[in-house]
Amino acid sequence: MPFLLRVELPDVPGSLGRVATAIGEAGGDIDAIEIVEKRDGAAIDDVLLEMHGNAMPDSIVSACNALEGVRVMWISRYAAGGNIFLDLEAVEELTTDPAAALDRMVDLLPVTFRADWAIRIHRSKGVVRRTDAAPEELPFVEIERASRLDVEGDEVNLYAGARIDGNEVVVIGRRGGPEFVESELARLGHLVSLAASLASS
Repeated sequence: MPFLLRVELPDVPGSLGRVATAIGEAGGDIDAIEIVEKRDGAAIDDVLLEMHGNAMPDSIVSACNALEGVRVMWISRYAAGGNIFLDLEAVEELTTDPAAALDRMVDLLPVTFRADWAIRIHRSKGVVRRTDAAPEELPFVEIERASRLDVEGDEVNLYAGARIDGNEVVVIGRRGGPEFVESELARLGHLVSLAASLASS
């Protein structure tokens, strides 16, 4: 079973190599790496990996955290398959059938953002599209730009949302983490805007 590791490391030459070596020595095999964000001399990377033999995720976390300046932000099983789905692939999918771009976007958001679910909510109609793991109901939220959301009474899921137009929003959720970072919010906003533009053309 693949695991997804989100790690913060110094944005200097050799840092990623040290992390890759530590993962290999702890029993992990890297399948893919994506740079999520760069900020203040640090990089945040998502690493998709497989575990060898009896190796456990804890050993990967310990090996990475033992490196100077490296911090594991999150590790979890990754059920979306053996690759990382990139934004450009999502854009290609959306442009194949512009009229269905909003629905297709909802379907693609969980794998594109390594989230657990996505949902599209209309101000008066309520939920109009959701992935399998999404809640059956979620209230409409007033947002002007892509942002993290707080849902009262939910201490487990982390939410991020983006505005389609004045009457519709899209919300994605992660169970437990990792937290949505600023670059992910920007990407979410761009992707939702593109889908809305395609659907209205």
